[in-house]
Amino acid sequence: MYVCLCHAITDTQIREAVDQGDLSLADVKKRLGVGNQCGKCTRMASEIIQARLDVTPNFYEVA
Repeated sequence: MYVCLCHAITDTQIREAVDQGDLSLADVKKRLGVGNQCGKCTRMASEIIQARLDVTPNFYEVA
């Protein structure tokens, strides 16, 4: 599904960015450009990022 229509960013791309180490909306914004134009996608993008972080274990928290 398209999350950011301004830059044609999908939910899959956001999940892949989180899998590659982006831990916040700011990180994903730098990598993909989500929310840099109209900003209407930031809430949905944040929800997708948080949901992915809840599923993906963060091994650095243990160390």
